[in-house]
Amino acid sequence: MSCWQTINDYAFRSLGYGERLLPRTDFTLCQQFTLIGSGLIWNIYFGLFALITGFFLANAIALAKSAQNPWFRKPAEWFIFVFRGSPLFIQFFLAYEALQILPKTGINLFGITVETAWTTKAWAGALFVLFLNTAAYSAEIFHGALRSIPKGDLEAADAYGITGWARFRRIQWPTMMRLAWPAYTNEAIFLFHSTTLVYFSGFPAFQQRGDALYYANYFADKTFNPFVPYPIVAVYFIVLTLILIWVFGIMNRRLNRHLPSNMVSRIRLRPQLIR
Repeated sequence: MSCWQTINDYAFRSLGYGERLLPRTDFTLCQQFTLIGSGLIWNIYFGLFALITGFFLANAIALAKSAQNPWFRKPAEWFIFVFRGSPLFIQFFLAYEALQILPKTGINLFGITVETAWTTKAWAGALFVLFLNTAAYSAEIFHGALRSIPKGDLEAADAYGITGWARFRRIQWPTMMRLAWPAYTNEAIFLFHSTTLVYFSGFPAFQQRGDALYYANYFADKTFNPFVPYPIVAVYFIVLTLILIWVFGIMNRRLNRHLPSNMVSRIRLRPQLIR
């Protein structure tokens, strides 16, 4: 079988397309790269959706933690403390056990039966845990940036009569993002790396459609050589990290485009005609 045929057969196997049976013998490097890359689709799914949804929750929690009202501040502080203080793997385990307690037949709400079986699947349950975990870490980053906003910026906003929601939208939130973005970039990288823990969690992969580590472990067990599939996983995640750094770098330049250090100076020719 040629490498191109292998790619056609296994490139999207993790999504349920292509060859259903995994190779049994004569494992090639092309098969390992293709199947592990196919599983990486799920890692990208977990990381991307957890990052997007967690971003909005993190902003809300950061604001709640900065509130004067203890009814907002205390729940936000405890949420951050619990999810930052406990290991992510333990969070996976506890979430899976909690979701298993839900009735298998669903929950009856106002005469409508809400299905609960899907919550124990990896695509839903594991994503929910990653969403809460990254929201807690990101909220602490945003809260620190919110407290680091120069007072001069806020005083200038008050002097111009910009108050309330307008001050937050035009002054506080952009400044908070600019200050927090380098640390938030690291959190995004750590989040995508943390998606490899889904394989070790109790959340089952649907019909053997596992992530990158699932296929790497399969090849390691069959070939008794972990020094090929696991470095392939590392290579894929290094490439993914470089892409994240590039994307977040573009956003960072966008956030800081008004700073003098980021303005491109134009060379102007000014001949001195009169001395």
